[in-house]
Amino acid sequence: MLRIILTGLCAAAIAGAADCEGLAKLTLPSTRITEAKLVPALKDVPAHCRVTGVISPTSDSEIKFAVWLPAADWNGKFLGIGNGGFAGSISTAGLVEAVRNNFAAASTDTGHAATSGVDAKWALNHPEKIIDFGHRAIHLMTVQGKAVTTAFYGSAPKKSYFSSCSNGGRQALMEAQRYPEDYDGIIAGAPANNWTLLMTNAAKNAHATLKNPASYFPADKLPAIQAAALSACDRNDAVADGVIENPAKCAFDPGVLLCKGEETKACLTAPQIVAVKELYGGLRDAKGKLVYPGYALSGEAENGGWGAWITGPAPEKSALFAFSTNFFKYMVYSDPDWDYKTFNVAKDLPAAQKLAVHLSATDPNLKAFQARGGKLILYHGWCAAAIPGQAVIDYYNSVVKKMGAKATSQFVRLFMVPGMQHCGAGAGPNNFGQGGAPKGDPASNIAAALEQWVEKGTAPESIMAAKPGRARPLCAYPKTAKYKGAGSTDDAANFECVQ
Repeated sequence: MLRIILTGLCAAAIAGAADCEGLAKLTLPSTRITEAKLVPALKDVPAHCRVTGVISPTSDSEIKFAVWLPAADWNGKFLGIGNGGFAGSISTAGLVEAVRNNFAAASTDTGHAATSGVDAKWALNHPEKIIDFGHRAIHLMTVQGKAVTTAFYGSAPKKSYFSSCSNGGRQALMEAQRYPEDYDGIIAGAPANNWTLLMTNAAKNAHATLKNPASYFPADKLPAIQAAALSACDRNDAVADGVIENPAKCAFDPGVLLCKGEETKACLTAPQIVAVKELYGGLRDAKGKLVYPGYALSGEAENGGWGAWITGPAPEKSALFAFSTNFFKYMVYSDPDWDYKTFNVAKDLPAAQKLAVHLSATDPNLKAFQARGGKLILYHGWCAAAIPGQAVIDYYNSVVKKMGAKATSQFVRLFMVPGMQHCGAGAGPNNFGQGGAPKGDPASNIAAALEQWVEKGTAPESIMAAKPGRARPLCAYPKTAKYKGAGSTDDAANFECVQ
Protein backbone atom coordinates (compact mmCIF):
# COMPACT_ATOMS: atom_id res chain seq x y z
CA MET A 1 0.00 0.00 0.00
CA LEU A 2 2.81 2.42 0.95
CA ARG A 3 4.52 1.64 -2.36
CA ILE A 4 1.34 2.50 -4.25
CA ILE A 5 1.04 5.83 -2.39
CA LEU A 6 4.69 6.71 -3.04
CA THR A 7 4.34 5.78 -6.68
CA GLY A 8 1.32 8.08 -6.96
CA LEU A 9 3.18 10.95 -5.31
CA CYS A 10 6.18 10.50 -7.61
CA ALA A 11 3.89 10.47 -10.64
CA ALA A 12 2.27 13.69 -9.47
CA ALA A 13 5.66 15.30 -8.94
CA ILE A 14 6.85 14.21 -12.37
CA ALA A 15 3.65 15.56 -13.93
CA GLY A 16 4.15 18.86 -12.14
CA ALA A 17 7.73 19.04 -13.38
CA ALA A 18 6.59 18.27 -16.90
CA ASP A 19 3.89 20.95 -16.78
CA CYS A 20 6.45 23.45 -15.49
CA GLU A 21 9.21 22.53 -17.92
CA GLY A 22 6.69 22.73 -20.74
CA LEU A 23 6.48 26.48 -20.15
CA ALA A 24 9.90 26.74 -21.80
CA LYS A 25 8.06 26.32 -25.11
CA LEU A 26 5.56 29.07 -24.34
CA THR A 27 5.35 31.66 -27.12
CA LEU A 28 4.81 35.26 -25.98
CA PRO A 29 5.19 38.54 -27.90
CA SER A 30 8.78 39.90 -28.01
CA THR A 31 9.70 37.37 -25.32
CA ARG A 32 12.12 34.49 -25.04
CA ILE A 33 11.71 32.00 -22.18
CA THR A 34 15.20 31.01 -21.04
CA GLU A 35 14.35 28.45 -18.36
CA ALA A 36 11.40 26.69 -16.77
CA LYS A 37 11.99 24.25 -13.95
CA LEU A 38 10.24 22.80 -10.93
CA VAL A 39 12.14 23.67 -7.75
CA PRO A 40 11.52 21.33 -4.79
CA ALA A 41 10.74 22.68 -1.34
CA LEU A 42 13.84 23.99 0.44
CA LYS A 43 13.76 24.92 4.12
CA ASP A 44 10.87 27.40 4.40
CA VAL A 45 10.47 28.01 0.65
CA PRO A 46 7.69 25.82 -0.80
CA ALA A 47 8.03 23.90 -4.05
CA HIS A 48 7.43 26.14 -7.02
CA CYS A 49 7.73 26.40 -10.78
CA ARG A 50 10.41 28.93 -11.67
CA VAL A 51 10.30 30.60 -15.09
CA THR A 52 12.84 33.12 -16.39
CA GLY A 53 12.87 35.03 -19.63
CA VAL A 54 13.87 38.11 -21.59
CA ILE A 55 11.50 40.67 -23.10
CA SER A 56 12.77 42.78 -26.02
CA PRO A 57 10.20 45.42 -27.07
CA THR A 58 12.96 47.34 -28.91
CA SER A 59 16.31 46.44 -30.44
CA ASP A 60 18.03 48.03 -27.42
CA SER A 61 15.84 46.37 -24.79
CA GLU A 62 16.76 43.32 -22.73
CA ILE A 63 14.27 43.11 -19.89
CA LYS A 64 15.02 40.07 -17.76
CA PHE A 65 12.16 38.77 -15.65
CA ALA A 66 11.29 35.85 -13.39
CA VAL A 67 7.95 34.29 -12.51
CA TRP A 68 7.58 31.99 -9.50
CA LEU A 69 4.47 29.81 -9.28
CA PRO A 70 3.52 27.79 -6.18
CA ALA A 71 3.41 24.10 -7.07
CA ALA A 72 0.47 23.64 -4.68
CA ASP A 73 -2.11 25.74 -2.84
CA TRP A 74 -2.00 28.70 -5.23
CA ASN A 75 -4.41 31.32 -3.91
CA GLY A 76 -5.49 32.37 -7.40
CA LYS A 77 -3.73 35.76 -7.16
CA PHE A 78 -0.77 37.50 -8.81
CA LEU A 79 1.74 39.79 -7.13
CA GLY A 80 4.01 42.22 -8.98
CA ILE A 81 7.29 43.08 -7.25
CA GLY A 82 9.01 46.45 -7.58
CA ASN A 83 12.59 47.73 -7.46
CA GLY A 84 14.45 50.26 -5.36
CA GLY A 85 16.92 52.83 -6.64
CA PHE A 86 17.96 52.55 -10.27
CA ALA A 87 16.95 48.85 -10.13
CA GLY A 88 19.24 46.47 -12.06
CA SER A 89 18.40 43.10 -10.50
CA ILE A 90 15.53 40.67 -9.96
CA SER A 91 14.21 40.54 -6.38
CA THR A 92 14.65 36.98 -5.20
CA ALA A 93 13.63 37.99 -1.68
CA GLY A 94 10.34 39.38 -2.97
CA LEU A 95 9.62 36.23 -4.96
CA VAL A 96 10.34 34.05 -1.93
CA GLU A 97 7.97 36.12 0.21
CA ALA A 98 5.27 35.81 -2.45
CA VAL A 99 5.33 32.02 -2.88
CA ARG A 100 5.48 31.55 0.89
CA ASN A 101 2.12 33.27 0.96
CA ASN A 102 0.73 31.29 -1.99
CA PHE A 103 0.95 34.05 -4.60
CA ALA A 104 2.17 33.68 -8.16
CA ALA A 105 4.64 36.52 -8.57
CA ALA A 106 6.94 38.27 -11.03
CA SER A 107 10.02 40.47 -10.74
CA THR A 108 12.27 42.20 -13.29
CA ASP A 109 15.64 43.94 -13.49
CA THR A 110 13.80 46.66 -15.54
CA GLY A 111 16.08 46.09 -18.51
CA HIS A 112 19.63 46.40 -17.23
CA ALA A 113 22.16 45.06 -14.76
CA ALA A 114 23.67 47.43 -12.21
CA THR A 115 26.44 47.09 -9.66
CA SER A 116 24.38 48.98 -7.07
CA GLY A 117 21.08 50.77 -6.69
CA VAL A 118 22.71 54.16 -7.27
CA ASP A 119 24.45 53.14 -10.51
CA ALA A 120 23.02 54.59 -13.74
CA LYS A 121 26.00 54.05 -16.06
CA TRP A 122 23.85 51.61 -18.02
CA ALA A 123 21.71 54.55 -19.21
CA LEU A 124 24.52 56.34 -21.04
CA ASN A 125 23.39 56.78 -24.68
CA HIS A 126 20.59 54.21 -24.21
CA PRO A 127 17.29 56.11 -24.40
CA GLU A 128 15.23 52.93 -24.82
CA LYS A 129 16.70 51.48 -21.63
CA ILE A 130 15.68 54.67 -19.83
CA ILE A 131 12.10 54.13 -21.05
CA ASP A 132 12.25 50.48 -19.98
CA PHE A 133 13.38 51.59 -16.52
CA GLY A 134 10.86 54.40 -16.45
CA HIS A 135 7.71 52.35 -16.96
CA ARG A 136 7.79 49.83 -19.80
CA ALA A 137 9.59 46.99 -18.03
CA ILE A 138 7.21 46.68 -15.08
CA HIS A 139 4.21 46.73 -17.39
CA LEU A 140 5.61 44.05 -19.71
CA MET A 141 6.74 41.96 -16.72
CA THR A 142 3.15 42.10 -15.51
CA VAL A 143 1.60 41.18 -18.85
CA GLN A 144 3.98 38.28 -19.48
CA GLY A 145 3.95 37.22 -15.85
CA LYS A 146 0.19 36.85 -15.94
CA ALA A 147 0.41 34.97 -19.24
CA VAL A 148 2.88 32.49 -17.73
CA THR A 149 0.65 32.14 -14.66
CA THR A 150 -2.40 31.44 -16.81
CA ALA A 151 -0.53 28.87 -18.89
CA PHE A 152 0.67 27.00 -15.80
CA TYR A 153 -2.58 26.89 -13.83
CA GLY A 154 -5.00 26.85 -16.74
CA SER A 155 -6.82 29.93 -15.46
CA ALA A 156 -6.00 33.61 -15.14
CA PRO A 157 -5.36 35.24 -11.75
CA LYS A 158 -8.58 36.33 -10.08
CA LYS A 159 -6.93 39.40 -8.55
CA SER A 160 -3.59 41.13 -9.04
CA TYR A 161 -1.63 43.28 -6.61
CA PHE A 162 1.48 45.46 -6.68
CA SER A 163 3.22 46.72 -3.56
CA SER A 164 6.59 48.45 -3.40
CA CYS A 165 8.44 51.42 -1.92
CA SER A 166 10.71 54.26 -3.08
CA ASN A 167 11.43 53.80 -6.80
CA GLY A 168 9.05 50.88 -6.41
CA GLY A 169 6.45 53.38 -5.22
CA ARG A 170 7.08 55.37 -8.39
CA GLN A 171 6.61 52.17 -10.40
CA ALA A 172 3.35 51.56 -8.52
CA LEU A 173 1.98 54.96 -9.52
CA MET A 174 3.16 54.46 -13.10
CA GLU A 175 1.01 51.34 -13.17
CA ALA A 176 -2.06 53.13 -11.83
CA GLN A 177 -1.60 56.08 -14.20
CA ARG A 178 -0.38 54.47 -17.44
CA TYR A 179 -1.51 50.85 -17.23
CA PRO A 180 -4.66 50.85 -15.08
CA GLU A 181 -5.68 47.41 -16.34
CA ASP A 182 -2.63 45.68 -14.83
CA TYR A 183 -3.54 45.61 -11.12
CA ASP A 184 -6.64 45.59 -8.94
CA GLY A 185 -4.84 46.86 -5.85
CA ILE A 186 -1.68 48.97 -5.61
CA ILE A 187 0.44 50.14 -2.66
CA ALA A 188 2.85 53.00 -3.39
CA GLY A 189 5.19 53.48 -0.46
CA ALA A 190 7.34 56.62 -0.19
CA PRO A 191 6.98 57.06 -3.94
CA ALA A 192 9.83 58.71 -5.84
CA ASN A 193 7.13 59.58 -8.33
CA ASN A 194 8.30 63.09 -9.21
CA TRP A 195 11.63 61.56 -10.20
CA THR A 196 13.12 64.41 -12.20
CA LEU A 197 12.36 67.04 -9.55
CA LEU A 198 13.58 64.74 -6.76
CA MET A 199 16.91 64.27 -8.54
CA THR A 200 17.20 67.97 -9.36
CA ASN A 201 16.49 68.88 -5.74
CA ALA A 202 19.21 66.45 -4.66
CA ALA A 203 21.68 68.04 -7.09
CA LYS A 204 20.73 71.49 -5.80
CA ASN A 205 21.30 70.31 -2.23
CA ALA A 206 24.70 68.83 -3.15
CA HIS A 207 25.65 72.16 -4.67
CA ALA A 208 24.39 74.06 -1.62
CA THR A 209 26.22 71.90 0.93
CA LEU A 210 29.42 71.03 -0.93
CA LYS A 211 30.51 73.64 -3.50
CA ASN A 212 31.68 75.88 -0.66
CA PRO A 213 33.55 73.60 1.80
CA ALA A 214 32.47 75.88 4.65
CA SER A 215 28.82 74.95 4.01
CA TYR A 216 29.28 71.24 4.64
CA PHE A 217 28.17 70.02 8.05
CA PRO A 218 29.31 66.53 9.16
CA ALA A 219 27.00 63.89 10.56
CA ASP A 220 28.11 64.53 14.13
CA LYS A 221 26.16 67.81 14.04
CA LEU A 222 22.88 66.10 13.18
CA PRO A 223 21.92 65.26 16.81
CA ALA A 224 22.03 68.98 17.64
CA ILE A 225 19.83 69.84 14.66
CA GLN A 226 17.29 67.14 15.52
CA ALA A 227 17.24 68.09 19.22
CA ALA A 228 16.55 71.73 18.34
CA ALA A 229 13.73 70.74 15.98
CA LEU A 230 12.16 68.48 18.59
CA SER A 231 12.50 71.20 21.22
CA ALA A 232 10.55 73.53 18.98
CA CYS A 233 7.78 71.15 17.94
CA ASP A 234 7.63 67.82 19.79
CA ARG A 235 4.97 69.05 22.23
CA ASN A 236 2.71 70.40 19.49
CA ASP A 237 0.75 67.12 19.63
CA ALA A 238 0.61 67.19 23.45
CA VAL A 239 2.94 64.17 23.64
CA ALA A 240 6.68 64.55 24.25
CA ASP A 241 7.88 61.31 22.71
CA GLY A 242 10.64 62.26 20.28
CA VAL A 243 8.19 62.22 17.38
CA ILE A 244 6.53 65.18 15.65
CA GLU A 245 3.05 64.00 14.63
CA ASN A 246 2.62 66.60 11.89
CA PRO A 247 5.89 68.34 10.89
CA ALA A 248 4.01 70.48 8.36
CA LYS A 249 2.52 72.38 11.30
CA CYS A 250 5.92 73.02 12.87
CA ALA A 251 7.92 76.27 12.68
CA PHE A 252 11.63 75.92 13.32
CA ASP A 253 14.50 78.27 12.59
CA PRO A 254 17.91 76.51 12.50
CA GLY A 255 19.44 79.92 13.16
CA VAL A 256 19.01 79.19 16.87
CA LEU A 257 22.03 76.89 16.50
CA LEU A 258 24.42 79.62 15.40
CA CYS A 259 27.79 79.21 17.10
CA LYS A 260 28.39 81.99 19.60
CA GLY A 261 32.09 81.32 19.86
CA GLU A 262 34.31 78.44 18.82
CA GLU A 263 32.62 75.92 16.48
CA THR A 264 31.57 72.65 18.11
CA LYS A 265 29.32 69.76 17.10
CA ALA A 266 26.55 71.38 19.18
CA CYS A 267 26.30 74.46 16.93
CA LEU A 268 26.33 75.54 13.29
CA THR A 269 28.36 78.19 11.51
CA ALA A 270 26.59 80.82 9.39
CA PRO A 271 27.34 79.00 6.07
CA GLN A 272 26.09 75.73 7.58
CA ILE A 273 22.84 77.37 8.66
CA VAL A 274 22.29 78.60 5.11
CA ALA A 275 22.85 75.05 3.85
CA VAL A 276 20.43 73.52 6.38
CA LYS A 277 17.78 76.05 5.37
CA GLU A 278 18.27 74.95 1.74
CA LEU A 279 17.48 71.36 2.73
CA TYR A 280 14.31 72.37 4.56
CA GLY A 281 13.39 74.88 1.86
CA GLY A 282 12.98 72.66 -1.20
CA LEU A 283 13.60 73.37 -4.88
CA ARG A 284 12.74 76.69 -6.52
CA ASP A 285 12.88 77.39 -10.22
CA ALA A 286 14.75 80.27 -11.83
CA LYS A 287 11.86 82.63 -11.01
CA GLY A 288 11.82 81.65 -7.34
CA LYS A 289 8.70 79.50 -7.49
CA LEU A 290 8.68 76.47 -5.19
CA VAL A 291 8.41 73.41 -7.45
CA TYR A 292 9.40 70.62 -5.04
CA PRO A 293 9.15 70.48 -1.24
CA GLY A 294 11.97 70.39 1.27
CA TYR A 295 12.58 67.87 4.03
CA ALA A 296 10.44 67.66 7.14
CA LEU A 297 11.70 68.33 10.64
CA SER A 298 12.86 65.61 13.04
CA GLY A 299 14.63 62.37 12.24
CA GLU A 300 17.74 64.15 10.99
CA ALA A 301 20.04 62.13 13.24
CA GLU A 302 18.20 58.79 13.13
CA ASN A 303 19.65 55.70 11.46
CA GLY A 304 18.73 56.03 7.80
CA GLY A 305 18.31 59.79 8.18
CA TRP A 306 20.34 62.70 6.87
CA GLY A 307 23.60 60.95 7.70
CA ALA A 308 22.92 58.25 5.12
CA TRP A 309 21.12 60.26 2.47
CA ILE A 310 22.42 63.84 2.64
CA THR A 311 25.65 64.41 4.57
CA GLY A 312 27.18 60.97 4.15
CA PRO A 313 30.22 59.84 6.17
CA ALA A 314 32.23 62.45 4.25
CA PRO A 315 31.63 65.04 1.50
CA GLU A 316 30.38 63.51 -1.78
CA LYS A 317 29.68 60.16 -0.08
CA SER A 318 25.91 60.34 0.53
CA ALA A 319 23.27 58.29 -1.27
CA LEU A 320 21.50 61.30 -2.76
CA PHE A 321 24.80 62.70 -4.03
CA ALA A 322 25.35 59.43 -5.89
CA PHE A 323 21.77 59.32 -7.19
CA SER A 324 21.71 62.90 -8.46
CA THR A 325 25.15 62.89 -10.08
CA ASN A 326 24.44 59.56 -11.81
CA PHE A 327 21.12 60.95 -13.01
CA PHE A 328 22.60 64.08 -14.56
CA LYS A 329 25.71 62.38 -15.94
CA TYR A 330 24.12 59.35 -17.56
CA MET A 331 20.48 60.25 -18.15
CA VAL A 332 20.15 64.01 -18.58
CA TYR A 333 23.37 65.05 -20.32
CA SER A 334 24.99 61.76 -21.43
CA ASP A 335 28.21 63.25 -20.12
CA PRO A 336 30.22 61.31 -17.50
CA ASP A 337 32.22 64.47 -16.82
CA TRP A 338 29.22 66.55 -15.67
CA ASP A 339 30.14 68.33 -12.41
CA TYR A 340 27.59 69.09 -9.72
CA LYS A 341 29.58 72.21 -8.83
CA THR A 342 28.33 73.75 -12.08
CA PHE A 343 24.68 73.20 -11.11
CA ASN A 344 22.43 76.03 -12.25
CA VAL A 345 18.70 75.70 -11.77
CA ALA A 346 17.89 77.82 -14.81
CA LYS A 347 19.76 75.36 -17.04
CA ASP A 348 19.62 72.03 -15.23
CA LEU A 349 15.97 71.98 -14.14
CA PRO A 350 14.55 72.32 -17.69
CA ALA A 351 17.08 69.75 -18.96
CA ALA A 352 16.02 67.24 -16.31
CA GLN A 353 12.33 67.87 -16.95
CA LYS A 354 12.69 66.66 -20.54
CA LEU A 355 12.86 63.14 -19.05
CA ALA A 356 9.75 63.56 -16.93
CA VAL A 357 7.60 62.08 -19.70
CA HIS A 358 9.35 58.75 -19.15
CA LEU A 359 10.39 58.85 -15.50
CA SER A 360 7.92 60.92 -13.47
CA ALA A 361 4.59 59.45 -12.35
CA THR A 362 2.70 62.65 -11.57
CA ASP A 363 -0.51 62.36 -13.60
CA PRO A 364 -3.44 63.03 -11.22
CA ASN A 365 -6.00 61.57 -13.63
CA LEU A 366 -6.72 58.11 -12.23
CA LYS A 367 -10.21 57.81 -13.72
CA ALA A 368 -9.39 54.68 -15.73
CA PHE A 369 -7.96 52.95 -12.65
CA GLN A 370 -10.98 53.95 -10.59
CA ALA A 371 -13.43 52.90 -13.31
CA ARG A 372 -12.19 49.29 -13.27
CA GLY A 373 -12.50 49.16 -9.48
CA GLY A 374 -8.84 49.70 -8.67
CA LYS A 375 -7.78 50.64 -5.15
CA LEU A 376 -4.65 52.66 -4.29
CA ILE A 377 -2.93 53.08 -0.91
CA LEU A 378 -0.09 55.57 -0.47
CA TYR A 379 2.16 55.79 2.58
CA HIS A 380 5.22 57.82 3.48
CA GLY A 381 7.46 58.33 6.50
CA TRP A 382 7.30 61.95 7.62
CA CYS A 383 11.00 61.91 8.53
CA ALA A 384 12.23 60.33 5.31
CA ALA A 385 15.54 61.83 4.23
CA ALA A 386 15.46 60.16 0.82
CA ILE A 387 12.19 61.69 -0.43
CA PRO A 388 10.38 64.57 1.32
CA GLY A 389 7.13 63.43 2.90
CA GLN A 390 5.31 66.52 1.62
CA ALA A 391 5.83 65.25 -1.96
CA VAL A 392 3.29 62.44 -1.58
CA ILE A 393 0.81 64.83 0.04
CA ASP A 394 1.22 67.14 -2.94
CA TYR A 395 0.46 64.27 -5.31
CA TYR A 396 -2.56 63.15 -3.28
CA ASN A 397 -3.90 66.68 -3.26
CA SER A 398 -3.45 66.89 -7.03
CA VAL A 399 -5.67 63.79 -7.40
CA VAL A 400 -8.29 65.37 -5.13
CA LYS A 401 -8.18 68.55 -7.21
CA LYS A 402 -8.52 66.63 -10.46
CA MET A 403 -11.12 64.06 -9.44
CA GLY A 404 -12.85 65.63 -6.46
CA ALA A 405 -12.68 64.70 -2.79
CA LYS A 406 -15.66 62.34 -2.90
CA ALA A 407 -14.45 60.35 -5.90
CA THR A 408 -10.90 60.18 -4.54
CA SER A 409 -12.11 58.85 -1.18
CA GLN A 410 -13.75 55.94 -2.94
CA PHE A 411 -10.47 54.44 -4.15
CA VAL A 412 -7.44 56.22 -2.63
CA ARG A 413 -6.03 56.34 0.90
CA LEU A 414 -2.89 58.10 2.12
CA PHE A 415 -1.18 57.24 5.42
CA MET A 416 1.57 59.54 6.71
CA VAL A 417 3.82 57.84 9.27
CA PRO A 418 5.21 60.16 11.99
CA GLY A 419 8.78 59.45 13.01
CA MET A 420 9.42 56.98 10.17
CA GLN A 421 12.39 57.16 7.85
CA HIS A 422 12.47 55.98 4.23
CA CYS A 423 10.14 52.95 3.88
CA GLY A 424 10.78 51.93 7.51
CA ALA A 425 12.88 52.48 10.68
CA GLY A 426 12.94 55.69 12.70
CA ALA A 427 11.85 56.87 16.16
CA GLY A 428 8.13 56.35 15.62
CA PRO A 429 6.16 53.09 15.25
CA ASN A 430 7.11 51.95 11.76
CA ASN A 431 6.03 48.34 11.27
CA PHE A 432 2.62 47.97 9.62
CA GLY A 433 3.11 45.12 7.16
CA GLN A 434 4.62 47.29 4.44
CA GLY A 435 6.81 45.76 1.76
CA GLY A 436 5.43 42.24 1.74
CA ALA A 437 2.62 40.06 0.48
CA PRO A 438 -0.84 40.44 2.09
CA LYS A 439 -0.99 38.40 5.28
CA GLY A 440 -2.29 38.59 8.81
CA ASP A 441 -4.69 41.14 10.26
CA PRO A 442 -5.87 43.97 7.95
CA ALA A 443 -5.95 46.21 11.02
CA SER A 444 -2.15 46.09 11.27
CA ASN A 445 -0.99 44.89 7.84
CA ILE A 446 -1.35 47.47 5.09
CA ALA A 447 -1.13 44.85 2.32
CA ALA A 448 -3.89 42.78 3.93
CA ALA A 449 -5.92 45.98 4.32
CA LEU A 450 -5.59 46.60 0.58
CA GLU A 451 -6.62 43.02 -0.18
CA GLN A 452 -9.68 43.39 2.05
CA TRP A 453 -10.59 46.68 0.36
CA VAL A 454 -10.31 45.18 -3.12
CA GLU A 455 -12.09 41.94 -2.37
CA LYS A 456 -14.61 42.90 0.32
CA GLY A 457 -15.07 46.62 -0.18
CA THR A 458 -13.89 47.66 3.29
CA ALA A 459 -11.78 50.81 3.03
CA PRO A 460 -9.04 51.24 5.67
CA GLU A 461 -9.45 54.35 7.81
CA SER A 462 -6.52 53.55 10.10
CA ILE A 463 -3.64 51.08 10.23
CA MET A 464 -1.91 50.06 13.44
CA ALA A 465 1.85 50.71 13.41
CA ALA A 466 4.16 49.25 16.03
CA LYS A 467 7.72 48.99 17.23
CA PRO A 468 9.02 47.34 20.40
CA GLY A 469 7.30 49.00 23.35
CA ARG A 470 5.12 51.38 21.34
CA ALA A 471 2.09 51.33 19.03
CA ARG A 472 0.19 54.12 17.32
CA PRO A 473 -2.63 54.32 14.78
CA LEU A 474 -1.80 55.69 11.34
CA CYS A 475 -4.74 57.75 10.19
CA ALA A 476 -6.07 58.19 6.68
CA TYR A 477 -4.97 61.64 5.54
CA PRO A 478 -5.84 64.38 6.35
CA LYS A 479 -6.61 62.98 9.80
CA THR A 480 -3.85 62.55 12.38
CA ALA A 481 -3.58 60.61 15.64
CA LYS A 482 -4.46 62.65 18.72
CA TYR A 483 -3.74 61.64 22.31
CA LYS A 484 -6.95 61.29 24.32
CA GLY A 485 -5.27 62.78 27.38
CA ALA A 486 -5.05 59.75 29.64
CA GLY A 487 -3.14 56.48 29.76
CA SER A 488 0.20 55.44 28.35
CA THR A 489 1.31 57.32 25.23
CA ASP A 490 2.85 54.06 24.04
CA ASP A 491 -0.59 52.41 23.86
CA ALA A 492 -2.45 52.91 20.59
CA ALA A 493 -5.80 52.62 22.38
CA ASN A 494 -5.16 56.03 23.93
CA PHE A 495 -5.15 57.79 20.54
CA GLU A 496 -7.90 58.64 18.08
CA CYS A 497 -7.90 59.82 14.48
CA VAL A 498 -9.12 63.42 14.15
CA GLN A 499 -9.07 66.19 11.56
